[in-house]
Amino acid sequence: MSNRMFQGVIHQMKEAVDRVIGVIDENGIIISCSELVKIGEPRQGIRDELSYTTDAIVTGGYTYRPIGTGVKAEYVVFVEGEDKMADKISMILSISLSNIKSLYDEKYDKSSFIKNIILDNILPSDIYIKSKELHFNSDVSRIVFLVKFYGKSEVNPFDMVQNMFPDKNKDYVISVGEHDIVLVKEIKPNYDIREIEKVAKTISDTLSTEFYAKVSVGIGTAVDGIKDLARSFKEAQVALEVGKVFDTEKNIISYENLGIGRLIYQLPTTLCEMFLAEVFKKGSLESLDRETLTTIQCFFENNLNVSETSRKLFVHRNTLVYRLEKIRKLTGLDLREFEHAITFKVALMVKKYLSSKPVKF
Repeated sequence: MSNRMFQGVIHQMKEAVDRVIGVIDENGIIISCSELVKIGEPRQGIRDELSYTTDAIVTGGYTYRPIGTGVKAEYVVFVEGEDKMADKISMILSISLSNIKSLYDEKYDKSSFIKNIILDNILPSDIYIKSKELHFNSDVSRIVFLVKFYGKSEVNPFDMVQNMFPDKNKDYVISVGEHDIVLVKEIKPNYDIREIEKVAKTISDTLSTEFYAKVSVGIGTAVDGIKDLARSFKEAQVALEVGKVFDTEKNIISYENLGIGRLIYQLPTTLCEMFLAEVFKKGSLESLDRETLTTIQCFFENNLNVSETSRKLFVHRNTLVYRLEKIRKLTGLDLREFEHAITFKVALMVKKYLSSKPVKF
């Protein structure tokens, strides 16, 4: 990863420096250079000479200087020329790349640290020790977004999301799979869930319009302790799974707004099957046609209001009453009664949940 980071800096400096500049790794191989054809060339012996000094050395028409300090230096910067200007340029490059690498390493270590937390790959007792070592601020509120990509894209999913959240001291973008990207975002203590969902919508819209990527975004709940990030991540996963069953038309699902679907999703299938058998007469649910199911859905959406539902369905009020009566005769549940309506609504969700479960052989 350092190779890509060094090459990015060298490429940006290419226009400002009219000399060949580059970086040599711990094996004496050129890993970054303003002249791309030189990448991969060996420069053996340079590191051995630099191990005896903290200053630059001049040889073969180039000036070499360690990135870092003396023997501990992993990398060496080189500049074409043996004059004073080459020495100054090498010093500037060494200092710049050293500082950039320190910031890069700190960011990368923190990202790895968070990844281990959310995937439960670190002991709880080690979390606080490691957070102190990394100077990780654990006294702020954070929330986890899980961005799931569908299909293939020419741009790396990680790079897409990373470019949207450049503040690497507050926001951490982590790859947890080929199509799954996690965003751990710092938020204000008195956050509003609508603001959080707005962030998720921005992610979805940007990826859709700029990269033509189809995504779903699951949102966990906010946490104050760093060890609770694992919980927020699992909630974001559950949000996507439950949303896939009960809110198929939505691509942004918050764990806080899952409602009764979250409860149903956690029930054993055997219990769900028993519930359906108790609520409905045998075959009564299957006997409801598409028109009747649409009527039921609209009736629920309009808070069991007969007049409003008939208006939305463009049918006479008496027609709707006739349909509701037909449902009562078939299922034994009168949707005009609140308790019966609640039972029916839950039963339909349970049925949908069972239909989404794979059949086991």
